[in-house]
Amino acid sequence: MVGLIVTLIVGGIIGWLASIVMRTDAQQGIILNIVVGIVGAFLGNFLGSFFGMGASLDSFSPIGLLWAFIGAIVLLGIINLIRRGSVR
Repeated sequence: MVGLIVTLIVGGIIGWLASIVMRTDAQQGIILNIVVGIVGAFLGNFLGSFFGMGASLDSFSPIGLLWAFIGAIVLLGIINLIRRGSVR
């Protein structure tokens, strides 16, 4: 149960930081920030595996946070591209 709570909190923070970087923070609420952070973590881990720097989703690590942040930014860029036709 504690792991789920930590995942939601860290996912929310990662999603919020990515939304600030991509300038979509005013359009998103806390639920969407959490979803973007968690999905971004999976996407970031997938991208990191191509570079041989993927993080384990079983443990907490700084490289995992970095790849989650990168994945969340990529995810928001894809969403912006689909919604507006351009990445901000």
